[in-house]
Amino acid sequence: MEVDANKQQDYKSLYQKLLKNHIRLKRYVKRLEDELVRLRTPPLLVATLVEVIGDRAIVKSNNGAEFLVNIASFIDRSRLIPGVRVALNQQSLAIVDILDKEKDPEVLAMEIIERPKVRYSDIGGLKEQIMEIRECVELPLKNPEIFKKVGIEPPKGVLLYGPPGCGKTLLAKAVAGETNATFIGLTASELVRKYIGEGARLVRELFRLAREKAPSIVFIDEIDAIAMHRINSDVSGDREVQRTLLQLLSEMDGFKSLDNVKIIAATNRIDLIDPALLRPGRFDRIIYIPLPDFNARIEIFKIHSRNMNLKEIDFEELSRRTEGATGADIRAICMEAGMFAIRSGRDYVTMEDFYRAIEKVFSRKSERNKELRYIK
Repeated sequence: MEVDANKQQDYKSLYQKLLKNHIRLKRYVKRLEDELVRLRTPPLLVATLVEVIGDRAIVKSNNGAEFLVNIASFIDRSRLIPGVRVALNQQSLAIVDILDKEKDPEVLAMEIIERPKVRYSDIGGLKEQIMEIRECVELPLKNPEIFKKVGIEPPKGVLLYGPPGCGKTLLAKAVAGETNATFIGLTASELVRKYIGEGARLVRELFRLAREKAPSIVFIDEIDAIAMHRINSDVSGDREVQRTLLQLLSEMDGFKSLDNVKIIAATNRIDLIDPALLRPGRFDRIIYIPLPDFNARIEIFKIHSRNMNLKEIDFEELSRRTEGATGADIRAICMEAGMFAIRSGRDYVTMEDFYRAIEKVFSRKSERNKELRYIK
């Protein structure tokens, strides 16, 4: 009898294990079935809401076509605001979901730095330019009350122009770092889109994101990509670029208050910029960033070599030998000098390494200029 009792206990234990395993496998199969249902569900179309008319709505697709569609009964009508992005059923085109604006990947993919680590001490020369941009950007963000007391509106934006590689982007990041502001950087060509209204929508989303993360600085590099002189053109691409520019102008004009948002733009070709963007009230300060002079080149050499192991370096001589070099050229020279030291099996950098680096960088720069002249 005892043997039968032990066998019965073993059978019960085995049954419990099998039952638990059965329940676990059923749950696993259920998850797989749910996943298959999701994978088989047809994709939803994305559109922009134009207007709500009773139980239906007008939506605009990315290719510019407009549709009068139904609204699903479970949709929260209070969230149906013109301009919001919605998801449509592929067959009936009915609105079945409302997309949060935070889901826009094209805006979130832009360079967003909460608090840049760049400081004014990382910039060689440009003392006058730093003073001007501090007055225009840093002071309104740090001490806006002074403008109210004086009775003037703080400047809205700054346009930096000058040769490439002279520190325009670095200066914008330094201002954001000194003011503890969020830095949102992008190239103007990122705002150019194929379909009608997409570029203007990105501009609206960009400034909405900047207001949410205020105090913030929006930096638009190579702004001439969307801000060239407007001309009469029958090409749809040109007209779409002009629509994007008009949306940028309206944002800067303050249809919605910019609050603690400042705009910094940069270009190498200010002669191409549309005059509407250069007038006061949009870019209130236009600052020229020149090639570094003799003293500025000394400062830049010291900045880029401050972490290097140097031995008997004459920065004045280096500055004399690099007439016409940009800040980017000097950074490349410091890097090449370090590479020559490593190639020689040393852990320190000498003047000879810098001489060889200067020759290499300037010869490469000369060859590039010859190629550009040949292409032209």
